[in-house]
Amino acid sequence: MYYGLDKFKEECGVFGIYSREKKNVGEIVYYGLYALQHRGQESAGIAYSDGEAVHLKKGMGLVGDALKREDLDNMVGYSAIGHVRYSTTGDSNIQNAQPLLSKYKLGSISIAHNGNLVNADIIRELLEEAGCIFQTSIDSEVVLNLIARGYKKGIERACFDAIQAVKGSYAILLLTEDRLIAVRDPNGIRPLCIGRLGDDYILSSESCGIDAVGGEFYRDVEPGEIVVIDKDGLRSYKMIERTSLKTCSFEYIYFARPDSTIDGINVYLSRVKAGENLFKEKPCQADMVVGVPDSGTHSAVGYAKASSIPFGIGFVKNKYVGRTFIAPTQELREAAVSMKLNPLKVNIEGKRIVLVDDSIVRGTTMKRLIELLRRSGAKEVHVRIASPIVKYPCYFGIDTPRRSQLIGSNLSEEEIGRELGADSIGFLSMEGLLDALESKSFCLGCFNGIYPVSAPYEADKFMFERKE
Repeated sequence: MYYGLDKFKEECGVFGIYSREKKNVGEIVYYGLYALQHRGQESAGIAYSDGEAVHLKKGMGLVGDALKREDLDNMVGYSAIGHVRYSTTGDSNIQNAQPLLSKYKLGSISIAHNGNLVNADIIRELLEEAGCIFQTSIDSEVVLNLIARGYKKGIERACFDAIQAVKGSYAILLLTEDRLIAVRDPNGIRPLCIGRLGDDYILSSESCGIDAVGGEFYRDVEPGEIVVIDKDGLRSYKMIERTSLKTCSFEYIYFARPDSTIDGINVYLSRVKAGENLFKEKPCQADMVVGVPDSGTHSAVGYAKASSIPFGIGFVKNKYVGRTFIAPTQELREAAVSMKLNPLKVNIEGKRIVLVDDSIVRGTTMKRLIELLRRSGAKEVHVRIASPIVKYPCYFGIDTPRRSQLIGSNLSEEEIGRELGADSIGFLSMEGLLDALESKSFCLGCFNGIYPVSAPYEADKFMFERKE
């Protein structure tokens, strides 16, 4: 098991731009997607409008592999949307890569979607019975077909009606020949924000995408809000008047880049504060605080600050081993953590170590890291986790193991520590996490099993794959 397989997997990232002047909008989206690459590495794509038609280019792999220089040179127009994907529904192939592009009676429409629709299977079945033909096995195409069916009402009304029909999490960008539309689910589970680049409007999953193209953050898209941008400027509609912000807490714990700010909360500062709270709740006598790169580093800084125990480098990260690295044999897979993270023996030998990470999912990687530290001469290894115990899977755009595979689903804190081989272990409490996030308005379903939208079953990401 290499480092990365034992984490919740990123969802997707979306990025868009609308300009009143014709320019190379594809290039701007390209750099925005680069900044969002951490949200998905399976595929990438850009759809753009030249004012007369919507064109699409997408490919498998990282942004730089999927989109070439010659592709970008042709992406001259007024608006564009882009997507980086990690598959939470549907297989990883070019058909399921986004954005998706569909032609209907009034023109073309493209969609880029981050999130999961928990009732997509029901709606898809109804649409297929009514004669709709699906080209992909992802839930995003359900929204596209719903909008296409309501075209007679106009694109904005069709979009409004389609969104009313679906349930789950979504940050959606829609592109037509003459407008750019953004939608965020009524609970705001997945993030989405608006920026300005001169007179142009930008939409991005995270504010770091806006920063990457030289833009300025304007505001977050509100829960249940539909934003329409065209030649007349920006208009906003509310799907539901009474909404409740329940942003995914794991955006702050792990997914988002530390230089992003989501719904007014800076990701880096929240992680440092979580580390400080972790020491207050789970103190430890030790010689050095070590963070698991990169996910545990910021909380380790906070733990060291609060405890006055020196922060040190315990692992060297091989930056040339990508997240998609898979060792060829089972034996190598089990040992391959050291391909990604190698202990810095000179810093570890003879010391009592506090090892800080953001979360534990299956526990296989943490167990291996503890073994590496002991082999490098650590006297003691005390594990501290800057989030509560993960006990339940997620249904809202994160690829998580089934509950039976979660180490925290059946074991107590002490039992987890013994299973991992740690001298001690401590998890941040729910109260400590919420204090670090400065609010109680979050989805905490993976910790307490209480979800903002009912999830009736343990969904299969391949549920729409056609059986041969």
